[in-house]
Amino acid sequence: MSELNTVSNTTGMGHSTANIHDATGGSAVSWAAILAGAAGAAALSLLLVILGTGLGFSAVSPWSMQGVSAATIGFSAILWLSFTQVAASGMGGYLAGRLRTRWIATHIDEVYFRDTAHGFLTWAVASLVTALVLVSVVGSIVSSGAHAGGAVVSGAASTLGTVANATAGAAENGSNTTKPSDTIEYFVDSLFRSEPAGTQQATAMQASASRPEVADVPTAEVIRIFTQAISAGPLPEEDRRYLGQLIAQRTTLSQQAAEQRVTEGFNNVQAALEALEISAREVADTARKASALAALWMTVTLLLGAFTASLMAVFGGRQRDA
Repeated sequence: MSELNTVSNTTGMGHSTANIHDATGGSAVSWAAILAGAAGAAALSLLLVILGTGLGFSAVSPWSMQGVSAATIGFSAILWLSFTQVAASGMGGYLAGRLRTRWIATHIDEVYFRDTAHGFLTWAVASLVTALVLVSVVGSIVSSGAHAGGAVVSGAASTLGTVANATAGAAENGSNTTKPSDTIEYFVDSLFRSEPAGTQQATAMQASASRPEVADVPTAEVIRIFTQAISAGPLPEEDRRYLGQLIAQRTTLSQQAAEQRVTEGFNNVQAALEALEISAREVADTARKASALAALWMTVTLLLGAFTASLMAVFGGRQRDA
């Protein structure tokens, strides 16, 4: 039999004895109960997270104006994560409290502390195990489910990214080796369009017929000039005159009108790139705010799980000792 240390407290009203702790020198931690509770909590948490992921994908539609909104999805995700933490942590803590060894002749306050600690340790172990599993399992599910939609989104994102990279790369590195974007090519192609047929159509046709044959439109050269000018600032006057000559040779425009078209085209390119930069900044800021909000809510749900596990461990421990 184990030897017990007792403390006798004598008062004026009578005599009472309180058992303080075991004197066996054994550990107060029941790791078997903690690991059992953690295994149950991790399994239930994984099950609920996968279920929530499936429900979330079933509510999302790739078609515009269909399915639930992003705000609804975010709010539902927060509620589901909170429910997952409460359910899984509560079950894990209860199992740890019910399956622990009986602490004979231990003061009730010490039993309360030990049960609370067992619940917290169960939640900690289960959270670590669940995190390791979710990185591979849920990540694979999300990646497989979003593959089709991601291919479509990546096509649109690549167009915007190419324009942004062309501008940012030239501005930061001072080079013009970045591949030109389709947006810049569109504005460059518009520089060499002939004026629509009108009252001066006959005169224009005669003027163009009297001109010598010229080479194909030098789109790549114009793009390089525009890219360099965007990185340096305004379009140089000599480049404006040179581009005006190229346009005048290939259209019915005069030199002055061609230079005016160059100025307007360059301004359009700058405006388009600035709009894309603003849009990219807004998207990045929105993602930053969403990430911060998600991190805060994840912290709240984890703390809620730790509290629930500790509380249910105390409840399970009292039922164990009853």
